[in-house]
Amino acid sequence: MGGHGGIHTPPEEPNELGEWSIPAPAASRATWPRQDPEPEGLALTGDPAKWKIFSVVGFALFMSSLDLTIVSTALPAIHRSLHSPINWTAWTITAATLGTVVIMPIAGGISDQFGRKRVFIVSAVVFTLASLACGFAGNIYLLVVLRAFQALGGGAFMPSATGIVADSFGPNRDRAIAMFTSILPVGAIAGPVLGGVFVTYWSWRGIFFINIPIGIAVIAAAIRYLPKSPRRQTGNLDLYGIFLLGSTVLVSMYAVTLLGEAHADIGSPEFIGSLVVAGLLTLAFVRNTLRNPFPIIPLYLLKGRAFLIMDLVNLIYGAAVLGLGALVPLYAEDRFHIAPLQAGTVLAARAVGTIAVAGIASFLLRRTGFRLPMIVGMTIIGIGSAMMFFRPSGVGPFVWLSLTTGFTGIGMGAAMPAANNATLSFAAENVAAITGMRGMFRSIGSIVAVSIMTAIASRSLDPGIILGWGFVLVGIPILIVIPLIASLEDHRGNW
Repeated sequence: MGGHGGIHTPPEEPNELGEWSIPAPAASRATWPRQDPEPEGLALTGDPAKWKIFSVVGFALFMSSLDLTIVSTALPAIHRSLHSPINWTAWTITAATLGTVVIMPIAGGISDQFGRKRVFIVSAVVFTLASLACGFAGNIYLLVVLRAFQALGGGAFMPSATGIVADSFGPNRDRAIAMFTSILPVGAIAGPVLGGVFVTYWSWRGIFFINIPIGIAVIAAAIRYLPKSPRRQTGNLDLYGIFLLGSTVLVSMYAVTLLGEAHADIGSPEFIGSLVVAGLLTLAFVRNTLRNPFPIIPLYLLKGRAFLIMDLVNLIYGAAVLGLGALVPLYAEDRFHIAPLQAGTVLAARAVGTIAVAGIASFLLRRTGFRLPMIVGMTIIGIGSAMMFFRPSGVGPFVWLSLTTGFTGIGMGAAMPAANNATLSFAAENVAAITGMRGMFRSIGSIVAVSIMTAIASRSLDPGIILGWGFVLVGIPILIVIPLIASLEDHRGNW
């Protein structure tokens, strides 16, 4: 994302509401007119070519979503098989999320520079090969490294795929993107169930091998059906900023993980040194962002009040849904001693709730705007998460967790399409870059939640109870952000 001169034109001045208007660059105007006809060859709503494109990128997103939830189900099995502590086992999730943090802010810009189709295919190849390598990993440390490489491929799917969908659907891109991102819960349903089946009847290694045939199918279909996308005017890629951002998150994660060791000392030189290095890297990243004409995070996407609020919303959403949500199977097994296959099914119930609502919410966005579904959805997510801890007497743990995660999924289905479109409506000309930013903040929220909760749980005599309190306390930041969402200027209609 850093380094795209034809895309990242800074705003001139705030309007009367304090919002920053973002003029469309000249290169963008030709590509992103607000009421443009659909691209030639895709003019009809029912054009089969359009839906072939949607199916290809949707299947790739399904594969990425499948990988996240299927690994969550297998965490206890990986913990036992590789004889690794809980906090280091959790790095199989946080390392993958770190790779996403690094790649998502730049994937949109890279797709502009080299063409969305090229980036999409390369991403699929990297993801597939890394999945194969993960399946043969012999220790937790190698698996963590390979998961990071896997995430570099999987994390680049969303920005390039979102750009492809937006290019193809013209004036209906708001609804198409809402439906496109609603595919995530489909993978979230299949992942836990398949993960439980593999862990119960075969091995946790199967959760990675399943990506191989899916990846090959996605690559072949992408080569055949995805349209070529032109290269756009770009600047220099902010490689230094990418390095600083990734290093900052990595060192911070390492510091938190150290606290999870059995005899960790908060005053140890290793922990203090990690904090100092993380602080210095943060200062260097801020300095680079302020001085680089094409930083990895464009300043104009951070200056506007609307952007800042949505960045905070995405951060909290990532912590509550992607972070703590990934720990639900571990929570079910540690606290209630539920079998792996049933624990995976619990997480699948959340996806069922999401699917039941997401499609309807997507098509109602032009009537409801994005504020109402986000407020309702985030509220339900907070309540549902807390309910997972407070189980009433007379209700079995499996039934209760299924009901509460399903209720949380309803909140996700209401909030996700609105949140995905909200920031894009502020600057429709920069759809790929903004998609990368959104994914980055959600991934950082996930990393923070998983790292902190597993570090605390690993030092506890009852990790299940500690994880349960995490589901309760996540409601606090959700309550804080709801009034901020209500203060945003609403948007109705296509963008």
